[in-house]
Amino acid sequence: MDFVLTDAQRELAALTRQVVTGQASRAGSGPAAGGEAGLDAGLWAGLAQAGVLAAGLPESAGGAGAGLLEQCSVLAELGRAVAAVPYLTSAVLGAGAIARSGTPEQQQRWAVPAGRGELIIAVALEDEDSDDPAVPAARAERDGDGWVLSGVKTAVPAGTSAGLLLVPAATSPAGRGPAGSAGPPGGAGQDGIAVFGVAPGDAGVTVQPQQLTGASAARIVLDQARLPGDRLLGSPAAGPGLLGWLTERGTTGLCALQYGILDRALELTAQYARERVQFGRPIGSFQAVAQRLADAYIDVEAVRLTMWQAAWRLQAGLDAAAEVAMAKFWAADAGHRVAHTAVHVHGGLGVDLSGPVQQYFLAAQHCEFALGGATAQLRRLGGLLAAGD
Repeated sequence: MDFVLTDAQRELAALTRQVVTGQASRAGSGPAAGGEAGLDAGLWAGLAQAGVLAAGLPESAGGAGAGLLEQCSVLAELGRAVAAVPYLTSAVLGAGAIARSGTPEQQQRWAVPAGRGELIIAVALEDEDSDDPAVPAARAERDGDGWVLSGVKTAVPAGTSAGLLLVPAATSPAGRGPAGSAGPPGGAGQDGIAVFGVAPGDAGVTVQPQQLTGASAARIVLDQARLPGDRLLGSPAAGPGLLGWLTERGTTGLCALQYGILDRALELTAQYARERVQFGRPIGSFQAVAQRLADAYIDVEAVRLTMWQAAWRLQAGLDAAAEVAMAKFWAADAGHRVAHTAVHVHGGLGVDLSGPVQQYFLAAQHCEFALGGATAQLRRLGGLLAAGD
């Protein structure tokens, strides 16, 4: 692959930085605390007006037809600013999945307004009773022309702000056990997987706020939630492929966010090490500090390269299971080290909860564990190697 950024990537990244910088100047503040903690409505509107939100959608859904590489360029810029906007879940995953698999009516109803920033879409990939996003524990059973959903989705980004939730669930035909039967942990015995559009106001749906490390999210309880047939995205036969699409792009998007977070955190830390004088010398001239900065630089480069490799393979339509797992491993493992280096080199300022270093630290912690930390990625890689994939 060619690691040189395309003109489209550079231009969209520059536009995103311009919007983010302008919004920060108007707000009179620095980066928003905690990544997706809350919603910066002003920045979200600015990104929509500039066309950033819709850029990755096809023209049929009101977009410009940009790809995942361009979207990762946007995510890296948002990570650098620790921007409190749900671009990954709403624009990349939610609107992208609907544009890819939804009916024309669903695209006009959901994807088009999401691209305009008028609708926030949250994608509920993590289950309370399953540690693998590819194996949902939530259940869906046919009920006449509709469906009945039961289960609990957790750590749903932007879940409290969303007007639409995309919910993957294991499916079973009518008559196969009680509706909403959770079955054994991990979804064993499921007949298939489908993805549904769920509105927060639907009967049987409860949205509970959650506070995570470095982010706010929602716990979604589905208690015999009845949905009409037109809430199914695509078809049950296409469900596993759609869930894989969401999971791989969601994981790669987190890596892009993490790259931006870590790159900017290292810049701030190196600048501080040049300016902070102790014993008559900048602390960056001390061997121990210089070594930690050098190690952090190598780690950030590893996150950058593996992220772009995974994104390139996904955009090219190539198998990328191993590359996505490798990228997320580096984003988690290296992200942990770089975030701690930033705090340690800053000393007391590093633990100031009102300072920027803590914001980057918490955002990096969130990206480290979302959709599986380093150990989970090694398990996935081990499984792929053992299977000969």
